[in-house]
Amino acid sequence: MVAVRNTEQELHQFRIRVAVAVGVVVTCFVLLAARFAWLQVVRHDQLSLQAEENRIQLVPIAPTRGLIVDRNGVVIAQNVSAYTLELQPGRIEDMEQTMTDISGLVEISIKDRKRFRRLFEDSKSAESIPLKSRLTDEEVAILAANRFRLPGVEVRARLFRSYPLGETASHLIGHIGRISAADKLRLEESEQSSQYIGSTQIGKVGVELSYEKVLHGQVGYEEIEVSAGGRPVRTLSRRAPLPGTTVVLSIDLGLQKLVEDMFGDRRGALVAIDPRTGEILAFVSKPTFDPNLFTDGVDPQVWQGYNESPDKPLLNRPLRGTYPPGSTYKPFMALAALESGKRTPNTTIYDPGYFQFGGHKFRDSNPRGNGAVDLHRSIVVSSDTYYYMVANDMGVDAIHDFMKPWGFGQLTGIDLEGEVQGILPSSAWKLRRYKQKWLAGETISIGIGQGYNAFTILQLAHATATLAADGVVRPPRVVRALENPGTRGVTQVSTPERERIALKPEWLKLVKSAMVDVNRFGTGRHAFVGAPYSAAGKTGTAQVIGIKQNERYDARRISERYRDHSLFMAFAPADNPQIALAVIVENAGFGAAAAAPIARRAIDYVLLGQRPEGDPVKAVTIGIASEDPTLRDVPDGPQPEPDPVPGAPGTPTPGPAPARPNEQERP
Repeated sequence: MVAVRNTEQELHQFRIRVAVAVGVVVTCFVLLAARFAWLQVVRHDQLSLQAEENRIQLVPIAPTRGLIVDRNGVVIAQNVSAYTLELQPGRIEDMEQTMTDISGLVEISIKDRKRFRRLFEDSKSAESIPLKSRLTDEEVAILAANRFRLPGVEVRARLFRSYPLGETASHLIGHIGRISAADKLRLEESEQSSQYIGSTQIGKVGVELSYEKVLHGQVGYEEIEVSAGGRPVRTLSRRAPLPGTTVVLSIDLGLQKLVEDMFGDRRGALVAIDPRTGEILAFVSKPTFDPNLFTDGVDPQVWQGYNESPDKPLLNRPLRGTYPPGSTYKPFMALAALESGKRTPNTTIYDPGYFQFGGHKFRDSNPRGNGAVDLHRSIVVSSDTYYYMVANDMGVDAIHDFMKPWGFGQLTGIDLEGEVQGILPSSAWKLRRYKQKWLAGETISIGIGQGYNAFTILQLAHATATLAADGVVRPPRVVRALENPGTRGVTQVSTPERERIALKPEWLKLVKSAMVDVNRFGTGRHAFVGAPYSAAGKTGTAQVIGIKQNERYDARRISERYRDHSLFMAFAPADNPQIALAVIVENAGFGAAAAAPIARRAIDYVLLGQRPEGDPVKAVTIGIASEDPTLRDVPDGPQPEPDPVPGAPGTPTPGPAPARPNEQERP
């Protein structure tokens, strides 16, 4: 009996265990079925997409950057193909060991390592970072053969920006550089980030920055099927990138190069404009820099040398350097005096060589005085005393209101980013800036382009072009056309008339006639000897430091960097202007001696197609050419320092005159 009960009990327990096991198995199958149903039905579309994405990669293709050419089609910025060694930090466990392994295969310079570390520290993503650019064919073969043991190391074909003319027009063209965190933020804010997927560089300054949108082009894509190990299997589809637009500049590279050569080692700027269109024919800033040094990341030592140089080679002087205009301001002051009724053409004053105001003697550049001076003669002989009186009679606010439409102390609207405004003083400006009232004595020096006046050479050239065009104001432009590289279609970039300054024709005729006589009989006559055309111009000499009441200016007794600036403005032919320009040679003294000869050669090039060679170029470069370039002989060997110009300006500067370029520009 006991045995039967035990057997029945064991069978009962066995049945319970089987039931539990069956229940567990059934439950598992139910769960699995539910899971399969969830994955296959509910999440089918999502998982199918993920699987497809794992199998297919969308690879961006960076577009080819557009070319930059001058008005005659000369290439200034282009692209060259080369291989680059790049590292992907996200796929490299030991960066130092990888660098050591690579060094055993190809030469990695200290400069390459430093640049990589700097880029690596600045990088906020896992994108590839270049270690060495422009690999040789042998280096490419070695790295390709050893790729299997270097995870995260890639050799990629890249297009590199190249500036075949080196330093020529460097401040105008600018340069590109690696996309920084600030660039990425700016792209995100402008909703352009998607267009830069796959791109590593962007325009930093100059035309490269200002026309970045059209130069960059549109990104393309490749749809690639990959294996489980991430290896490409085949290309499924491809959308080709659209190359960037070719930017055609208005500048004439021959003129640009000529003027840069004429400056030699001196500092300064020149802007030449076609007053009929507003197109800029030359945009010169000296000294220059080599933009090729910045495309792959500038070497720290090179950057330090540029940045710490007292000559400020990275400063775009026409756009960002401000100076007092000196006597080049007088033709505009003459128009102001006529339009305001403070002077008539026949009003004559006596110029004894100074102007006495409030116990202070404002000296004339001619210490002997100019005697009887009317408006025409005041421009020809450049009488300071005449314009001291004009300024005193007009007052600073009336001067400000007349000069503002000419663009002095205003943004010209040029199609380049980074333009500074300068200073066109007024009583309201001084109250805002210094919390002080304007003093009557501060107005006197304003009349001869000194005092608080601080303008860019671009503004002076723009005002000169407006004068040449009889008061028609056109914003200056450096780009004249955009060319589609695919269709070859050309879109002309016009410069419409912005406004017209109301001027009496007789006043314009009078001032222009006086400016013509400046180059015939006055302070600019030596520079235009033998010119087969009529040119209107005005010399200028701008103080850099103030001169005490009882002292005389002597260039030989002061440091070169504190000597007067040499300026000149002109347009020609006088009766039908085709070129208007303004030029400054820093610390070079009398305007007719240094700046005017450069202007003469520039005008000769545009109107006559002449480019002087040899001795005439040398004469201008060392600052001793003040006559017809075909008549001047240049002695060999070192030249003695020229004697001080008789009657150099000695007028005091009542306020700060930012005559030196006042801002260093980082590329």
